Amino acid sequence: MPSFTEKLTLLKAELVSQSERVVDHTLRGVESFFDNDREKARDVIAGDGPIDRVDVEIEHESIGLLMMGSTEEYAIRSVLTIVKVNNELERIADCAVNVAEQVTCDEDSLEGVPPTFRVMANSVIGMLREASTALRNEDVALAERVLSYDDAVDQFKSELSLDAQEKVAAGVFTARFAFRILRVSKALERIADHCTNICEQVIYLQTGNIVRHLPGGWTKPAPPET
Repeated sequence: MPSFTEKLTLLKAELVSQSERVVDHTLRGVESFFDNDREKARDVIAGDGPIDRVDVEIEHESIGLLMMGSTEEYAIRSVLTIVKVNNELERIADCAVNVAEQVTCDEDSLEGVPPTFRVMANSVIGMLREASTALRNEDVALAERVLSYDDAVDQFKSELSLDAQEKVAAGVFTARFAFRILRVSKALERIADHCTNICEQVIYLQTGNIVRHLPGGWTKPAPPET
């Protein structure tokens, strides 16, 4: 019978595979929007099912690990991290579906999307890739770097929202077109938030520091009290 350590190693590998699957899924969702590719968007929507199934499998296997009764602190933190990161990945995949749905829900052209929108999308995809790498390598320094990007994404979203409102008022955008842009920018912002949550868990796993409730945004935490 496999030991706790052997099962934990396999489950970590499964989580990393899921993160790589979600990165590809999200990239395809964003590409479908900017390419106005309805076929790719439909593939992204259909691709959410397999991700949901793996999400459930990982959660069940995590429960099995906890039932083995390990009392070693790092081992327990590892299982807790897997459960939480697994949930964040499933939410990111849902956001990718939300993006793809904006391609399939309307026959209107998506021409005229502000250039800032592509910059925001590229930044979020970069955060997701680096969060996945930080998870795979358990890289605290990279995780901290990803956390520092979140404010820039929030600023992009604020600028896009203001721009869309002004262009609707000026008659440049229809209300329907602006709504689609705002829906996608909100999904991208949420993806960035989930990426920061993943990186906070990487930091917690390796250091024991809980950084998700720090006031005023991300700052490097003090070592945990002993």
